[in-house]
Amino acid sequence: MATNTHTTAPTKRPARARKAALGDGAIQKLRIRVRAYEHKILDASVKQIMDTAVRFDATVIGPIPLPTELKKYTVNRAAFIYKDAREQYEMRTHRRVIDILNPSPKVIEALTNLSLPSGVSIDVKMM
Repeated sequence: MATNTHTTAPTKRPARARKAALGDGAIQKLRIRVRAYEHKILDASVKQIMDTAVRFDATVIGPIPLPTELKKYTVNRAAFIYKDAREQYEMRTHRRVIDILNPSPKVIEALTNLSLPSGVSIDVKMM
């Protein structure tokens, strides 16, 4: 007769417990999400953000490319009949993520005063 010698894996601590275990030495992180329709403008903006952060001796992780969001639209070419004749259009939204570890107030001030080209949207979150 075979015996069951299966052991269970150790359970992971929840996120709250991990943060409590870290105590005062917790690492603050500034997460910047950048989105644009044109990848060249996006890459130039990301480079500008990275140069600003490095100028103030901040630790930078990224840029991390996220999947491109595709929105496809199909419209009829003609107004009345000719249902088979259609046009297809797509909008691509390119995205990047940059993390800045333990940002100083000078870094945050420099990033808020940064002027980026139109067509680039930014979401900044402190984690």
